[in-house]
Order: sequence, then structure tokens, then C-alpha cells
Amino acid sequence: MTRKIFITLFLVFGTLLLAAQSENNFVSADEMNAIFNEIKTPFKYGLVLVPADDSRKADCPVLFRKGGNWYMTYIVFDGRGYETWLAKSRDLLNWETSGRIMSFSDTSRWDSNQAAGYPGLYDTRWGGSYKLRKYSSKYWLSYLGGRITGYESGLLSVGIAYTRRNPSKAHEWKRLDKPVLTPSDADTRWWENDKLYKSTIIRDKSLLTGHKFVMYYNAHGDSIEPQSGAERIGMAVSDNMVHWHRFLEDPVLNHHRGITGDPYIQKIGDIWVMFYFGAFWQPEQRIAFDNFACSRDMVNWTDWEGEKLIEPTEDYDDRYAHKPCVVKWRGVVYHFYCAVNSKDQRGIAVATSVELGRSAK
Repeated sequence: MTRKIFITLFLVFGTLLLAAQSENNFVSADEMNAIFNEIKTPFKYGLVLVPADDSRKADCPVLFRKGGNWYMTYIVFDGRGYETWLAKSRDLLNWETSGRIMSFSDTSRWDSNQAAGYPGLYDTRWGGSYKLRKYSSKYWLSYLGGRITGYESGLLSVGIAYTRRNPSKAHEWKRLDKPVLTPSDADTRWWENDKLYKSTIIRDKSLLTGHKFVMYYNAHGDSIEPQSGAERIGMAVSDNMVHWHRFLEDPVLNHHRGITGDPYIQKIGDIWVMFYFGAFWQPEQRIAFDNFACSRDMVNWTDWEGEKLIEPTEDYDDRYAHKPCVVKWRGVVYHFYCAVNSKDQRGIAVATSVELGRSAK
């Protein structure tokens, strides 16, 4: 076989292989519609957790289950910055606050005034146990951290914290001394060179990425599309939960304007589902809403372009209905989200797949 023929055959084989992989990873319109019908929650139950006073704002719910109870971490902004709190429920509707798990620090730490945490390594199976899984005998979370006071002010980076204790009990989680991802890292991408925001960490059991752990996170920054001022969702990988590096040059979800943020991952059958929120994609619309995208390989995502999962409709969420955490339990889908009204009051609300009969507005 001549060298020319060999190269030609190699190129043809490579093209066919890539085409086959693309076909295998493709999520069809029928599959996207089936996912939407599975996860939709048209019945808004109402607010289930609100701060003690209007000067505080509750945000970013993340749920897990342990010992027959449900637990929700959420963040509170009080004017100084973010702290992370824990609440408990038996029925997913009635919640009682337990206390803080990440608090302000008066030290010179890089995260002394911003500590917004999001538990990772949860069971991603749709309708599964929703338990937090240990790695290296520890429970883990990632968090938005910063030193400057105010609402998402100054340099914001991603940190990692862990605990060996029971995560259902309110206590301070131990933080690594330094952030694991910052906007000024040597490998920072063009879309994240300003601020890093919410993150979620899951296991890649099949090693689709070649690594044990995957982090999805949204960030702000523009060195290629500076006119857009957008937030986008990208990914990083790790093999030990401590050392992380970016996986792709470009984001995995990019709407080129406004915000695409707060990813939360579940797996339905063989399809990964990323719940996320969108905001300000159209200049004339100053609303925020929840949406989703699907993937078979954790890297290439098909965006849903149909009816929004959650959008502003009620007095308590008439400004923003966004930042999803969606679970299925005993046949009912619960979609938790941050509800913001026209007075900029923020609380945690839930919508469900079936009518539950009461609205806690």
C-alpha cells in the first residue's frame, strides 16, 4: 500500500469514526420532547423558604437526602456578602432552617466575605437516592468565594470545601487554603476572565472525559465577544477533587448575551440533563427563567428551544424565576428555584409536576 493511499484511507476512516460518534451522541428532537414532558412542573406551589427579614435574600437551592430527610443548602446575601445555610424537611414542602455551614471570616483569607456553597458528588440518577457520596472519606462542595464586600463584588473564584462529619448537621465545612479556579489563572479561557460564579461537581463514572470528576460552572468575561458582556457555562475536570483544570477552550452553553448560568445535573436514562437559568437574552426582556439542555457525552449539549421550564408568572416571582434544582421523588417532580419579585425580595419557591392543592405565596 502506497503512503498516499494509506493517508487517504486513514482520513476517510477518521471522518467516518467522527460521524459515527456524532450520531451516537446526538439527542433527537423526539428525545428532547420526551425529556421536557418528564421534567416539566406546571404547578407552582409557592414560596417554601424565605429569610427572616426583607434585608436578606435567599438564593441558589441545592438538595440532598440523608437518613429519611431532605436537606437544602442555600445562600443568603445580607449586604456584606454570601453565606451558606442549611435547612431540613421531611416532605420537600415544609422547611426548617438548621444553621450556617459556611460563614464570613474576619481573617485575610481570599474568601472572607463571600462563601456561597453548592454540595457536590450527589446521586445524579433521576428519581434516585439523592444522597451525597464520599470521596477519600470526605463529603465535598464547591463554592463561590471572594474578599470584597457587596453583591458579587470584586474578584470571585471557585473554592473547594469538605467535611468528615455528618453533612445533615449544621457545622462549618473546612475550606482549602486557595481557590481551585480563578479568572486570572494561566489557563483561563476567553469567556471567564472576569468572574466565576456557581458550580456543580459530579462523578464521571464512565470516564467520558477521561477524568473522575467534572465541574460545570458559569462565568463572566469576554476577550472574543467583548460587546456581549455575557455569562456562559463551561467545564473543568479533576481526578482528586483538589487540583482542577479547564477541559475545553469554549463554553459548553453560550447564548452570546445575557446570562446562562447555575448548572444542575441529573441523568435520565442514558441522557444527561443540565438544568440552568437564562436571563436578558433579548434586550427588551429583563426577566430570568429556567431551561435545560441534554447530552450523551457530558461535553456536547443540545439546548431546549421550546417552552420554558419556569418563568415569572406570580406576585412572588414576577421579576425572576430562576436558578434551578430539580428532583423526582415518589413519582413527583419538584423544581426548586429562586423567586424574585418586583421589590427585589428573594426566597426559595417550588413548582411540581402534579397539583398539590396549596399555594404558599
